[in-house]
Amino acid sequence: MSHSQALDIAQVSKLTGLPASTLRYYEEKGLIRSVGRDGLKRLFTPDVLQRLEVISLGRKVGFSLDVIATMFTPNDVKIDKALLLEKADELDKNIKHLTAMRDGLRHAAECPEPTLLECPTFQRILHLSGKAQAKEKKKHKSSGR
Repeated sequence: MSHSQALDIAQVSKLTGLPASTLRYYEEKGLIRSVGRDGLKRLFTPDVLQRLEVISLGRKVGFSLDVIATMFTPNDVKIDKALLLEKADELDKNIKHLTAMRDGLRHAAECPEPTLLECPTFQRILHLSGKAQAKEKKKHKSSGR
């Protein structure tokens, strides 16, 4: 590949909106690979843009960089469809929980009770929030985070 086809790190940063420090970190993690240098600037093939789009999408849906790294082979992307279905199920649970929270907050904003603490719906929101927080703490403890 000639240097004229390569994108330097500043160009990749401008095209993706990612800071150069993030690009260097992704390279350190093995998510992207530079193909050389032009002076002090790293050079990348144009296909790095698609890899960065996959990384961005993975981050948006909640995959860790370590999990995203398993999706890449040296020259391709190989995504485990079972992993995608698992993440979709997790997102469905989050959507359901957030929808219930939103609906409860809307009710609380319009509640005729003298105070929110006297509102049974708001009490359920507090209870659900506490259960969710306890569940999250337990999850983090068991995963060693």
